Amino acid sequence: MQHYSVIIVGGGQAGLAISHYCQKYGMHHLVLEKNTVMNAWQNKRWDSFTLVTPNWQCLLPDHPYDGSDPHGFMQREEIIDYLNRFAEKVNAPVLEHTQVQQVSHDGHRFQVVTSNGEFTADQVVVASGSYQDPIIPRLAERLPVSVQQLHSEQYKNPQQLQDGGVLVVGSGQSGAQIAEDLHLAGKQVYLAVGEAPRCARFYRGRDVVDWLTEMKYYEMPVHEHPLREGVRDNTNHYVTGRDGGRDIDLRRFARDGMELYGKLLDFDGGCLRFSPTLKSALDSADKTYNAINERIDQYIERAAIEAPAGGRYQPVWEPPQERETLELAASGISNVIWCIGFRPNYQWLDVPVFNGRGYPAHTRGVTGFPGLYFIGLPWLYTWGSGRFSGIDQDARYVVEYLVSLAKSRHWKQSSGLYSLA
Repeated sequence: MQHYSVIIVGGGQAGLAISHYCQKYGMHHLVLEKNTVMNAWQNKRWDSFTLVTPNWQCLLPDHPYDGSDPHGFMQREEIIDYLNRFAEKVNAPVLEHTQVQQVSHDGHRFQVVTSNGEFTADQVVVASGSYQDPIIPRLAERLPVSVQQLHSEQYKNPQQLQDGGVLVVGSGQSGAQIAEDLHLAGKQVYLAVGEAPRCARFYRGRDVVDWLTEMKYYEMPVHEHPLREGVRDNTNHYVTGRDGGRDIDLRRFARDGMELYGKLLDFDGGCLRFSPTLKSALDSADKTYNAINERIDQYIERAAIEAPAGGRYQPVWEPPQERETLELAASGISNVIWCIGFRPNYQWLDVPVFNGRGYPAHTRGVTGFPGLYFIGLPWLYTWGSGRFSGIDQDARYVVEYLVSLAKSRHWKQSSGLYSLA
């Protein structure tokens, strides 16, 4: 049975960032990837996908964005190229097409069982992310077989859908952007709106991300956030980098023909049923939008910065009433796209590190179980932890911690590699 100082589960950007630093510190390691390196970016993003943060925030280890448009937003193929070049640069020891089936600890070392054999490790870093199992509600089973159903990770473009209307369920980043993609393609879109907040793309002459960076918001560690660890459960604000970047305003979509409803509750007797929450959802999203801009206003005033005038967003459309039912057949809906997220799946991890809600308990990725770590999770440490901007900082911290643990356990260095004494 082959032994490694460190085994990394997951071959995305977070896992390769850990490999980058393991190589710098001479840690004998192996990356296990159930598909292929960067698989999600290559196979689980729609064709018109763009970054929602400016390119200059792409700061993977020793691999910052090096293109000609730092304040632009890379499109899907450009992102894939950026990540492939990072993977080539790291040249990690990766075992692809290897499903991790169990990770346990026998009191001495970690036992790692995979579809490609068994391994042991002194330490394990989980870099598989939190987007494992797509969420599709049970009511989907009751929809007619004639209705094409996709999860957001399966959506590619409007051409793959059947003729007829499209119900998009969920209005977070994916739902709002996919609804826009379909709307711009001329599809009749019905959008079940959830509780996701929104923010401006540009405000007072600059990208909002630039303002918030200057305001040090992205440096705030999770323990200093007003919500503390609760912020990890928050839905991302919807905005887009498409066509150079712009706001996503669901009210404008409705004004231009998109049909908005509240949360989807059920399907019964040929009728879709929604909660009467559309107005409150739109108002809440706009409240967040204006609150972020107000904080920018306050910063500009305190710092005496010259900037174009600002102002509050004023709604361009209001729902005439709350519509709680929709006859499926009469609506012409022949497609449903589920954009309600993912569930983490750590059933293979047989180590007591979870908080009772399926989420690992940790501090900056370091769990209470010696030698077990997480990387690449939302707000692992800061806002950027689940994004290209914060992975470098997190990976460096985790690897420096595991190296120090290796030394504190009186491991010795042999041929430049740490191993058990």
